[in-house]
Amino acid sequence: MNFEEVLTVNVKIESAIDLKNDNGDSVVMISFTGDVKSKYFEGQVLPGGIDTQIIGKSGDRHTLSARYMLEGKDYTGETCKMFIENNGHMNKNLQGVLFRTYPKIITDSKALDFMNHDILIGEGFPAEDGVKIVIYRAI
Repeated sequence: MNFEEVLTVNVKIESAIDLKNDNGDSVVMISFTGDVKSKYFEGQVLPGGIDTQIIGKSGDRHTLSARYMLEGKDYTGETCKMFIENNGHMNKNLQGVLFRTYPKIITDSKALDFMNHDILIGEGFPAEDGVKIVIYRAI
């Protein structure tokens, strides 16, 4: 199976709220903005993007669940929106990659309708003021 890059989301972290729990799981909620550039879509992360991370007491488990909306133009020049739900986990064994995710995309773009149905994989990479998330589709 081959993969094609469909979106690159440049996440800029705004703030974080955390709950430290010495007796169990801890939680951090990260609000963010950002932009997207790709051959298929260019636009902005709309206000309200949030990433909720749950970290196990011993640090062996670290999940993330981000939800955000994008607004911009598809490759045909049509204005559109996308909703992304990006669930995954941190993996210390990956080389140069912070985490892998399994995104679900909902878009109103006719040209990008394939994103509503295709198998998608995401990877997070360190960036200067946040993270870069690259989303691929199986082809």
